[in-house]
Amino acid sequence: MVAATGQVRAEDHPARLRSPGIVLGVGLGGFVDGILLHQILQWHHMLSSTDTDNIGVKYYSPLTVPGLEMNTLWDGLFHTVCWLAVLTGIALLYARVTHRRRQVWRSRVLWGWMLVGWGLFNLVEGVIDHHILGIHHVHGGPYQLWWDLAFLVLGALLVAGGYLLQRGGHGSAEPRST
Repeated sequence: MVAATGQVRAEDHPARLRSPGIVLGVGLGGFVDGILLHQILQWHHMLSSTDTDNIGVKYYSPLTVPGLEMNTLWDGLFHTVCWLAVLTGIALLYARVTHRRRQVWRSRVLWGWMLVGWGLFNLVEGVIDHHILGIHHVHGGPYQLWWDLAFLVLGALLVAGGYLLQRGGHGSAEPRST
């Protein structure tokens, strides 16, 4: 849609929401992982599997006070990166929308790209931390491989679902005019 000034507005172009949506999704997906799996369920911390990792990081048992302190520090650094991703995503979004900001937040395009970002977080973090580095797993124990694979499947489903969701939308929450 062309504004009264003759300029095309950013929120009328779904592609303009791709980067902010993905970056927001990465940050928010990281927060879900850190808050749910690290803190509430306490299934793992950033360094909780370094006794069996693939790169030789010193082991800090989360069952001891010093080990838990080190794992908590690294969890905090992880959350700092998530927070910076969310701030960056918000800044990108703010820079790309000029009007109807409330409607952009209801846009299937933005939410679809945020799901893609969350899925990308799961896939990258899952492959690197769980499989390549082996510094932690979703849920340690005899079935940890299955938990790690399920995390990757969830990531792939989030990417696919988010992509499909955004394809059916447009840049604002208003229906397209014909």
